[in-house]
Amino acid sequence: MSRITKRFDTLKAQGRSGLVTFVTAGDPDMATFQKILNGLPAAGADVIEVGVPFSDPMADGPAIQLSSQRALKHDIGLKDIFAAVAAFRKTDADTPIVLMGYYNPIYRYGGDAFARDAVAAGADGVIIVDLPPEEAGELLPALRKHGLHMIFLTAPTSSDARLPAILNNASGFVYYVAVAGVTGTKSADETSVKQAMTRLRAHTKLPIAVGFGIKTPAQAKTISALCDAAVVGSAIVDVVADSSLRNGAKPDVIAADVHRFVKDLAAGVR
Repeated sequence: MSRITKRFDTLKAQGRSGLVTFVTAGDPDMATFQKILNGLPAAGADVIEVGVPFSDPMADGPAIQLSSQRALKHDIGLKDIFAAVAAFRKTDADTPIVLMGYYNPIYRYGGDAFARDAVAAGADGVIIVDLPPEEAGELLPALRKHGLHMIFLTAPTSSDARLPAILNNASGFVYYVAVAGVTGTKSADETSVKQAMTRLRAHTKLPIAVGFGIKTPAQAKTISALCDAAVVGSAIVDVVADSSLRNGAKPDVIAADVHRFVKDLAAGVR
């Protein structure tokens, strides 16, 4: 049983939803990112999404775009991210890690090599924002071969006719994008999320995480009550940026600010 499946089974047994936190690898630098990553489970993160910085993050709003730019100034690539995940695994064997990004870096790395090295480092799944199921045929066999979950995105615009095409190859959990548009620009609407969960659960038995548009502990509390996990990304990335601006290159201080905010989010979810 994978770490993702175990974690969602544990959450179900505890009678609660989970908190999924997103951080961009290498933001604002690799040393600070490592401290942030290592401390997220203790702060209350149930699943961690590690953003793979990319030059053209089309699904992301200004906060995550800027975080990618900060990371790319240090030439952060997949090998650096695998090393950071492997370092994380020295102290945490249980918290699932999902790599989230765009297909170009994976394509250049090679699908089989990517899946092999990601699993060897300790990653559990991948979300590829710009790879629809119709185009995923060349990558899926490599992911399955090495045991890496492919987590697909669904959206308010995903019709009942299209959902089977999305969900038939999904594993781990399903990521529901709660707002139309890019990350961090709108707030998730409780009524529309509730309706979407009813519709999605008719098509899949996988856990459903809801992201895009969750910025505060109060919003995390509201949305997590409707699904299996709430995803918070841009708001955490904003804390990284704000703390870096205020404190300069002080990894311990920046990480502590991030962990404090994640604790507040976790308290809301719980």
